[in-house]
Amino acid sequence: MLDQKSIGVVIPALNEEENIGGVVRSLPSWVDIIVVADNGSADKTGVEASRYGAKVVYEARRGYGSACLAGLAFLRGNPPDIVVFTDADGSDDPGQFIDLIIPLCNGPYQMTIASRATGNVEKGSLSFAQRFGNWLATRLIDCFWAVRFTDLGPYRAVTWDALERMRMCDTDFGWTVEMQIKAAKSGLNVLEIPANYRKRKKGRSKVGGSVLGSLLAGKKILWWIFREKLQDLLPSQPQLKLTAQVKGKRGNT
Repeated sequence: MLDQKSIGVVIPALNEEENIGGVVRSLPSWVDIIVVADNGSADKTGVEASRYGAKVVYEARRGYGSACLAGLAFLRGNPPDIVVFTDADGSDDPGQFIDLIIPLCNGPYQMTIASRATGNVEKGSLSFAQRFGNWLATRLIDCFWAVRFTDLGPYRAVTWDALERMRMCDTDFGWTVEMQIKAAKSGLNVLEIPANYRKRKKGRSKVGGSVLGSLLAGKKILWWIFREKLQDLLPSQPQLKLTAQVKGKRGNT
């Protein structure tokens, strides 16, 4: 626990045998539960995660969102106050873990995001397609819902209550943008902190490591944005008051 708040971690993982142990070991000792969602790995990802104390759930249906949903389903039996999502490849800086948590413990925030757009990004850790896709998606969110984000980065923390209200459902590449759109539409207070983002330790990225992965991710992200905007325009969908705030290196927006 931290500041009387229970902390859970969800790590979606696919064929990360070489990286997952280091990621689990790097997490603070005061984390209450670590759930590694093995998304059909062909290697020993689950075995390595268990060796270092993580709970492992298996989700055969492929997709980043599917793995995250499986992790949350496991936590629902005894939900923590705060859930942190981090990748299994070692690209997220564990030193920033507490920076994501503290604003949710003591402040008015329900979600924090480590923004690679405002932080320090190691050369070669993000492809041009990823950078452009994040830029376009966040500009569209700003245009449609008047809430300014700078990144769709996967390293984030959310209160359990906020997660339940958002009713997350995406099963693949739309997970992060779905969460941010729903946060904007429901008026959550969101804080961005500058990320220290690194190249993955070993192996190849499932998204940025291939042209096809980048195209599929971009297609799903845009689908979510325009789908949600279309729903807003339908008579049966009332417009929600937008009060979300995003703060980061560039100040209040």
